[in-house]
Amino acid sequence: TRGDKDSNQKEWVPVTKLGRLVREGKIRSLEEIYLYSLPIKEFEVIDFFLGRALKDEVLKIMPVQKQTRAGQR
Repeated sequence: TRGDKDSNQKEWVPVTKLGRLVREGKIRSLEEIYLYSLPIKEFEVIDFFLGRALKDEVLKIMPVQKQTRAGQR
């Protein structure tokens, strides 16, 4: 999954109450989470529902100019 330091799939151990409800199957969709305005504090909750549907993509990296009091650098 995204952001894992090791490629071995470790078993997810939920930390939050929401995580435990998702793991037990009592919450079946992201819509239910948003319906009750529950904060998602574990990325595994998103991975549980979306899984392989998520992908990271870099569009374009552009340099930026820093604005200081003396002008641009």
